[in-house]
Amino acid sequence: MASTRTRRPKRAREKPELPSRAPLTREAQKRRTREALMEAALRLMSEGRSFTGLGLREVAREAGVVPTAFYRHFRDMDELGLALVEDGGTTLRRLLREARRDGMPLSDVIRNSVRIYQSYLAEHPRQLLFVASERSGGSPVIRAAVRREVDHFANEMAQDLRELKYLPHLSMETLQLLCGLVVKVMLSAVADILDLPPSQPRVEKELLDTFVRQLRLIFLGASVWREDHGGGSAASGSSAARDA
Repeated sequence: MASTRTRRPKRAREKPELPSRAPLTREAQKRRTREALMEAALRLMSEGRSFTGLGLREVAREAGVVPTAFYRHFRDMDELGLALVEDGGTTLRRLLREARRDGMPLSDVIRNSVRIYQSYLAEHPRQLLFVASERSGGSPVIRAAVRREVDHFANEMAQDLRELKYLPHLSMETLQLLCGLVVKVMLSAVADILDLPPSQPRVEKELLDTFVRQLRLIFLGASVWREDHGGGSAASGSSAARDA
């Protein structure tokens, strides 16, 4: 008679223990909810909606929170819009300041700034598109915030140009005017850069080269600008003109 084996019951496969996640602190949770509300507004606008057409409850629902949670972070939609403008401007200003390094020729500064700007646009397309579009948007509060951000950008850039001794013949007032023009050209280029067709490096290079030339022309013009109030002037063969 054939011997019978007693079958042992199969042991359940042990699941590897997952590392336990530490609970978020109250401050971290608040920051995450705030970011979720801001991202929800940008996501809704990326569908073709205007900022003034968004409702508070709609944004809260998109972010996955109740409307009362919205008021823990923002008084109203305008305050959320102000946070979007400030958040995008602060990060971009810091990155562009790194492109303006002491001793670097102005032409390199311009090209590095365009490269950094393009990279930031690729990573934060909705944020900068919001800032660029709201320059003429429906909310006067947001329009004023964008103007302040442009002025902040221009003043910071002008101070850097003064410290780095670029265009030393220009007054601070003229430098601020110059840098304001640069920032407006940058904002105008947002849609063109974002609309670049994928996988066409030649088209992308042509657009970025045109962008660089536009900025260089601005600085070349500034290098021979004569101050109206009798200030210094620069000849067309100045070092600033050659560097740009």
